[in-house]
Amino acid sequence: IHVHDLCAAHLRLLRYLEEEGRDGNEARVFNLGTGHGYSVKEVLAKAEEVTGRRIPYVVAPRRAGDPARLIADGSRARKLLGWRPQRSDLDSIMTDAWRFLRRHAAQRITFSDQHYPKRAQG
Repeated sequence: IHVHDLCAAHLRLLRYLEEEGRDGNEARVFNLGTGHGYSVKEVLAKAEEVTGRRIPYVVAPRRAGDPARLIADGSRARKLLGWRPQRSDLDSIMTDAWRFLRRHAAQRITFSDQHYPKRAQG
């Protein structure tokens, strides 16, 4: 799912909570997805195409308990929030993500660097 679509869904949810007079304490689950899934192999191939870089990977059997397919059903978000993804094709998702990463590469720090600093040896 494209990050812009995720942001749009969150904004619609906030509006929904405000209009319905809900405080957010009532449990509600909204799956956000395009209704179309991509295999790991398809995502890797598109990432290599968009970045122009080879991404090393190892093909291995599926782990016990892992589903063969997993696709988010966004019908509840469509019905209650009026939300629909606008950028559902893998090319747009990967191209925009890569463009963002390249544009902000100098400012990037990893989660582990920020939240888990290296411990002093000793």
